[in-house]
Amino acid sequence: MRFLGNVLATVIGIFVFMMLSFFGIVLIGVLFEGESDAVEVKNNSVIELNLESIADDYAGKYTDPWVTAFSERKKIGLTDVIQAIEVAETDDDIKGISILNTNSSLGMAQSKELRDALEHFKKSGKFILSYSNGYSQKEYYLNSVANTIYLNPIGELDFKGLATEVMFFKDFQEKSGLKMEVIRHGKYKSAVEPFLENKMSDANREQTTALLNSIWENMVTDISKSRNVSVAKLNEIANGLLARTPEMAKAQNLIDVIAYEDVYHNAIRKALKVAKDEDYNSVSIADYTQKTSTTSINMDTNDAIAIVYAQGEIGSGEGDVNEIGEGSMRRSLQEARKDDDIKAIVLRINSPGGSALTSDLIWREIELTKKVKPVVVSMGNYAASGGYYIACNATTIFAEKNTITGSIGVFGTLPNFSVAANRYGINSEQVRTHENASNYSPFVPMDEKFKAITLEGVEQIYSTFISHVAQGRKMTTAQVDAIGQGRVWTGSEAIKIGLVDKIGGLKEALAEAARLAKIKSYSTVNYPEYEKSFEDLFANFPFAKSKSAFIKEEIGEENYQLLQEIKRIKQRKGIQAILPMELKIE
Repeated sequence: MRFLGNVLATVIGIFVFMMLSFFGIVLIGVLFEGESDAVEVKNNSVIELNLESIADDYAGKYTDPWVTAFSERKKIGLTDVIQAIEVAETDDDIKGISILNTNSSLGMAQSKELRDALEHFKKSGKFILSYSNGYSQKEYYLNSVANTIYLNPIGELDFKGLATEVMFFKDFQEKSGLKMEVIRHGKYKSAVEPFLENKMSDANREQTTALLNSIWENMVTDISKSRNVSVAKLNEIANGLLARTPEMAKAQNLIDVIAYEDVYHNAIRKALKVAKDEDYNSVSIADYTQKTSTTSINMDTNDAIAIVYAQGEIGSGEGDVNEIGEGSMRRSLQEARKDDDIKAIVLRINSPGGSALTSDLIWREIELTKKVKPVVVSMGNYAASGGYYIACNATTIFAEKNTITGSIGVFGTLPNFSVAANRYGINSEQVRTHENASNYSPFVPMDEKFKAITLEGVEQIYSTFISHVAQGRKMTTAQVDAIGQGRVWTGSEAIKIGLVDKIGGLKEALAEAARLAKIKSYSTVNYPEYEKSFEDLFANFPFAKSKSAFIKEEIGEENYQLLQEIKRIKQRKGIQAILPMELKIE
């Protein structure tokens, strides 16, 4: 027994030693990272704009230095990329940009902002070249800004117009006995429509059609200018699938060169005047962003503008880069409000909405803040429902033309399994001291009294919602209700009905904030700083990710995303102010 005990003690000792050594090595790496990771940009270089790892506007930062030290330190956000491109315009070492990996998770409004930055970069006289083995519509929209577009000889270009698909579950509920009880306000609040109908309502079809047409119109308008192809011709190409092969795409002037990747790299060598048998100088966008973030700080002034990023679904708690939490948002606004060096605040919203309660708490914090200094909103891909709730009282609201916003409406959903339970011989009984003492049970049919009380709560929140919008947008509640009812709008539509003030991105919002604050030069300070414990960090380590990675590998990416969506729905608590449908536009 003593022998086994000694062996066990030795094994544990070795394990502890290895763990301590591991963390020691990582810590040493962190301490010396600044010296070893200094980015050198050589003369006559191109930026490699690989978009694969760029999804969020903001990569996030943490109050705990240990969490920062062990987090993904080279992760960058879209705003970092755009800032880097602006710096590259006047960087004599940078001669052009190569867009080689076109795969990205950027939304339409984000793509528009990045495209505008690239368009401005071209005006400096520097080149942009693009290559792909195959362009999706969203990818082509972004890459169409390039001076020269290359496509693999056996690749394809997807250019056929926009579409989205909605699944309906009414019959499934009746057959399975698994039902979602729905209480809503807003005839366009179609997030819950799949549980109530077997087909799309006229109201939902109306808003979805208008939304897709508006986004498409904005896309082809930009493509038309870059490719010198009329909008009418682009619609003809899309309608007839006239660019489905590389040869057809070139004939329609949607691409320039049909070639393999080696030919593309030779073209870059030629542009840089580098011999074909020599490597040309390049720097990744991640490395270039790291360099610019440490060298482009304005040291000539103490004045600053805070950029508070609100991205993801709105929930309770602290939040993180993928979820808007009450804790981090309220703390950020309070800190920015009390900091005398911060003269204005830009709230960058990229959210479909979520918890109505949290939305209202953030709205209140903005209300207090704008009494002290200007608050300007910049909308990204989404600022819908709860996302619009936290935007509506800002001093000025900016949106991209392709931003999805509005969706002023609320709903509540409660799962009910009483039919299925009875079908399989499960019976639930309740005992209570008072008539309304028991909580809602999914194993008991919803009674009309409970439904009426819940509807009363939904109506109260909707009334509060439209009152806040009316106050912030200087409308009557009747006017807001007429454009509310849960309907979604694009930015180009929203400006016409008063939900948005100006069309533009984060750059334009910052300029407006500076104007309102009466400052000419300034630095920017990014918020939130998330209060994550060291224990939370382990979620980012490979051995902690193995479960999700294993599931994704076994069931596939699309099924995994469906599983995650079901998980998100289960986690939603209380009344929701969220985008009326899960939009995956293709």
